[in-house]
Amino acid sequence: MSVARVTELSATSETGFEDAIRQGVNRATSTLRGVEGAWIKDMNVLIEDGNVTGYKVNLEVTFVLEDS
Repeated sequence: MSVARVTELSATSETGFEDAIRQGVNRATSTLRGVEGAWIKDMNVLIEDGNVTGYKVNLEVTFVLEDS
């Protein structure tokens, strides 16, 4: 039997949502072991002076806890 944990994180990109997702997943897998998946909870754009300046995603990352 395994036990998983879900943690939420945000990532931004100046180029697009796909890049923001990639950056968030890369960061999660560099610090967490056993990452099994991610759910894109929310996506929005950052706007300055009427122009889109960034893309932000909120991800819920699922990872399996190690046995103690």
